[in-house]
Amino acid sequence: MHRPFAPLLASLVAACAARPEAAPSGHAHAHGMGHHHRFDDPAHWATVFDAPERDAWQRPDLVLERLRLAPDARVADLGAGTGYFSVRLARAVPSGRVWAVDLEPTLLRYLRDRVAREGLGNVFPVLGTPSDPMLPEPVDLVLVVDTHHHIDHRPAYYRALRASLRPGGRVAIVDFTLDAPEGPPRHLRLSPEQVDSELREAGYARDGDALQLPRQYVLVYRAE
Repeated sequence: MHRPFAPLLASLVAACAARPEAAPSGHAHAHGMGHHHRFDDPAHWATVFDAPERDAWQRPDLVLERLRLAPDARVADLGAGTGYFSVRLARAVPSGRVWAVDLEPTLLRYLRDRVAREGLGNVFPVLGTPSDPMLPEPVDLVLVVDTHHHIDHRPAYYRALRASLRPGGRVAIVDFTLDAPEGPPRHLRLSPEQVDSELREAGYARDGDALQLPRQYVLVYRAE
């Protein structure tokens, strides 16, 4: 049974990309309010979200190493976009499952075609709703990339998210540092200490040390 979630809107990636201080995340951002941008040309957005230069600052291999995923892990990629992390997660959990969640049917169609082309039978696109990611089963990890800062009422959001975690389940948050040269407007950015406070309020404890990327941090939490 699903419990209510804060809205998950595929809306602010393009808005961020349009600003000098911003860079596209490749993930659909979560936000309770704001303009809802349509991704009607997913092939174009794939060239943006999956651009090779993104690897230099996103460091996906290092992120996956920090997550320490079992080969049979169940993982949710919230705001999966064109699958930048979803396909990497699929290869990291060859006997597991990846639920690639997005609100945009066009992006999910692109992602469905992509995983078929790449022979990744363990990726399952999921059309979420504004109040529920619609995960069909509890997962071991929820990955939230470049999205946390847009979630409204974050402690309540993550408190509800616990219903979709398996025993010992974790949440990993990857987001921009306060001084990163791109990312969301600076008034939306959160320090690791602020994220810690919000997740503690939601009933989580930090699982290991923070990982510093060139322009981001990676924080992992375990539900208590």
